[in-house]
Amino acid sequence: MNFPFHIATRYLLSKKSHHAINIISGVSVCGVAIATAALVCILSVFNGFQDMVAGLFTSFDPQLKVVPTEGKFMKADKKEIQALRNDPDVAVLSETLEDHALLMINNRQVMATIKGVEDSFEELTGINRILIGDGVFELHVDVIDYGILGANLLLQLGLTTDFSDPIQVYAPRKGERIDLNDPRQSLNQEELFSPGVGFMVKQNKYDSQYVITNLAFARRLFERPGQVSAIEMRLQPNADMKRVKARIQTQLGNHYQVLDRYEQQEDTFKIMQIEKLISYIFLTFILLIACFNIVGSLSMLIIDKKQDAITLRNLGANQHQIRSIFMMEGRMICLIGALIGITLGLILCWLQQEFGLIRFGNSEGSYIIDAYPVSVHPTDILLILLTVVAVGFLSVWYPVRYLTKKKLKN
Repeated sequence: MNFPFHIATRYLLSKKSHHAINIISGVSVCGVAIATAALVCILSVFNGFQDMVAGLFTSFDPQLKVVPTEGKFMKADKKEIQALRNDPDVAVLSETLEDHALLMINNRQVMATIKGVEDSFEELTGINRILIGDGVFELHVDVIDYGILGANLLLQLGLTTDFSDPIQVYAPRKGERIDLNDPRQSLNQEELFSPGVGFMVKQNKYDSQYVITNLAFARRLFERPGQVSAIEMRLQPNADMKRVKARIQTQLGNHYQVLDRYEQQEDTFKIMQIEKLISYIFLTFILLIACFNIVGSLSMLIIDKKQDAITLRNLGANQHQIRSIFMMEGRMICLIGALIGITLGLILCWLQQEFGLIRFGNSEGSYIIDAYPVSVHPTDILLILLTVVAVGFLSVWYPVRYLTKKKLKN
């Protein structure tokens, strides 16, 4: 057995001549353990929120989305775009066209985003899971165009999911200026009827702005024949999304971007990642402060074991080996605290997942979820362990060198 490790273990487990040293050592372990558990819990809560938001977007956003690198629109008849329909890894594909329009009904008007999609959109996304109302998902019947509105957008217009009168939809004509005397003469006008359903993503970005309708209606309204703003795809169940995304990006070239769900909501997830990073840095500073207790414990231990150090030196131990004993003890205190803290943090995360101990409020249904979401990622646990070990080891390195040099002189 390694000589410094053996002596350090004896010092850690045995009673000291001064009982205060045992107490300070215990406090040191507890401090590191609490800071470590806080890191596990806080990072896991951020993961939980991220997974929850990703789950909400899943019902509306496609797995992969192809958009033009420059401009808002692209021609759908390009051979590289049409080749995606025959891609063996693509299960469902829908051309989509999005732009802004004015909705008017019952003397109310709201600006909204019209999203024209193909009939395959229902298979492309999990839209059926977020529908509200007694009707069915339907985009058109013969010459009637249906519009499926977000829940908050329906409220702004004072409508239910089964509104009887059609919504008037206006969009500027291409290349024309607005006639201030009669603005409607400068606008394209179409009508949307209700299929008896709306949708609720539980994200204001969608629920307050989006109207889903058929692609032909959007092309007619915005005067974009043969054009799309994006190609949305759902992959085969056994397809490797990262591999397929990279391959499609190579096939399409630099004129197009292939976006996964996280990249489609880049701003949202980037903000969450920044918040998580700031919390990690802040808690690491708290961990560093907790490690100062280890320094206090080691300084008292060095004084208490001064006679032992003289005996060991007489038996042939050099200064480096004696210093390593106290260095090893500090590292063991840090490692024990880290393991206890990770275990405690994982237990608390499991309790929160199973029983929802910390809730948003007393009334259920007031929020999207009732309790704080938790998701433990193995990579975060590894990062926390490495952080605690690194901070603990570095925090004792200089103090031990200085104290052993000053207190244990030859």
